[in-house]
Amino acid sequence: MNGANNARMWRLQWLFGWLHFVLAVPGIYLLLGLPLVMREHGWSGTDIGLFQLTGLPAVFKFLLALPVQRYRSVQGHYRLWALVLCLLLALLLVLVSQQAITANRLFLFGLAFVAGVLATWADIPVNALAIKLLPQTQRSRAGGIRSAALFLAAIVGAGVMLLVQARWGWQAPFLLMAAGLLVALVFLGLLHEGEVKDDGLQAPRRSSVDWSGFFRQPGAHLWIGLLLSGFPFLGAAWLYLKPLLLDQGMPVQEVAWIAGVGGGVVGVLASVLGARVVQHLGPARATPWFMIGALSALLALTSAVWLQVSTPWLVAAAYLLATAMGAVSSLMFGLMMFFSRRLQQAHDYGLQASLFVLTRLLVPIGAGAVLDRSGPAAMLAGLCLAMLGVCVLAMAARSSIAQATTHAGGPVGQTARASDKCSPHISSTQ
Repeated sequence: MNGANNARMWRLQWLFGWLHFVLAVPGIYLLLGLPLVMREHGWSGTDIGLFQLTGLPAVFKFLLALPVQRYRSVQGHYRLWALVLCLLLALLLVLVSQQAITANRLFLFGLAFVAGVLATWADIPVNALAIKLLPQTQRSRAGGIRSAALFLAAIVGAGVMLLVQARWGWQAPFLLMAAGLLVALVFLGLLHEGEVKDDGLQAPRRSSVDWSGFFRQPGAHLWIGLLLSGFPFLGAAWLYLKPLLLDQGMPVQEVAWIAGVGGGVVGVLASVLGARVVQHLGPARATPWFMIGALSALLALTSAVWLQVSTPWLVAAAYLLATAMGAVSSLMFGLMMFFSRRLQQAHDYGLQASLFVLTRLLVPIGAGAVLDRSGPAAMLAGLCLAMLGVCVLAMAARSSIAQATTHAGGPVGQTARASDKCSPHISSTQ
């Protein structure tokens, strides 16, 4: 029985990992890969910059989550939402493939913006479904797989798809991305979701959204502080890493391989290993250590830039940063699942995802201003100082995280067997 249950869990984990991957690749290609193609075809810097607004829907996930949470189906509520939205995204990608880079720019922007809305929207029921179907002992692993999927999507969307476009033309990347979504739809269609029952009552077809209830959860305010601050300072350092490496005299092609491909691979491995560490230690014990590790990585990069060390040391510092990013993002995604309430999975995930994206977008703006005014070493020192505050907050939030991640009488990582027995409505993708 345990063997069959473990196999079922792995099928679910791989399905959700693939869904995260195929939903992330289009956005990354549109935001990070396609600008190179646009520049080759004479798009101005302003046009390319405005095209980045196609990523704006991610900030409004909390609004997109409302209809997902409110309008239910008796059978397969989140599954049906995910099926419809992923199918619409696949069809839209096929439509985009029938255009050309020389088509009307406003029309292309409109199509890309709708694709961004659909990908962001589909991410909500997919994550809500994962929260609903996976037992608590699997959520740390799910966070690691999701983080690894996003790092892989960055490699594919910002690198591999450009090679595909160069070799087979404009249509090929969009058709490949649509095919990936259709593969996911096949397995998603075979998944039986069922309905959560609460106190013996069937979940209603229309569910009201309880905004205040999320913040009334024990420890929610400390968790929100950690959610807002845990990742953005690492993300800002990673965003400016490539320009920093160029400023240190590293050739462009070498920067692309080290920070783009190599950093992505390191991030994937750190995501998976980080999830295992969280499962072993438990989220409450792991969180402060992960934040201390993130601070150490930032300090190493700051020292490397300030001291103008040789290239091997600079590369080592960059990979330490990639390791910290993978581990912390794995942790944060897992904790978002723990703080999503029963029967409110879509709303709670959407709210947390919006907050996560908001600071991830705002912090680099401030970091860039410091970079222009005071230089890279000062910017990185400021990020280190902010990360020190995050470490203090992580220590303060330990008891809140422990309470949120406790299930079946004990903390995650210590009661795995009991939790698996208690997990409801787990079904196979067969």
